[in-house]
Amino acid sequence: MATATSTSFTHVQRVRLLYKTILRIHRGLPLEIKAIGDQYVKDEFKRHRKCQPHEINPFMTGWVDYAVTLSKQLSVSQLKKKSPILGRHLTQEELETFKDDQVYQLHELMQEATKPKVESDSDIPTKL
Repeated sequence: MATATSTSFTHVQRVRLLYKTILRIHRGLPLEIKAIGDQYVKDEFKRHRKCQPHEINPFMTGWVDYAVTLSKQLSVSQLKKKSPILGRHLTQEELETFKDDQVYQLHELMQEATKPKVESDSDIPTKL
């Protein structure tokens, strides 16, 4: 029986597999970060559904790199550390390749991710 390889998948199947893999990896994130990450991934994949042919390879490569990096950071050995590091810093060269709207999105994402946690009513202990 032959095994499936990436060459036997259609482009749509490869995109769907990557999308589902990223969402599965996000299950290992803290809930607040998972919610932001899931929404961002969903928006980005939806936004690029009908992207230009020359944008496909950089899009897929970027998301594969993200999935590999995050899965390594969420590995058991990394999570045993007191404060595991998630993500990585972007180089100046990487930032220079971004379009203005991408820089704006990145800035909004950073603001959302670094927002102080607001206690909800359910987090406040009550006396019985």
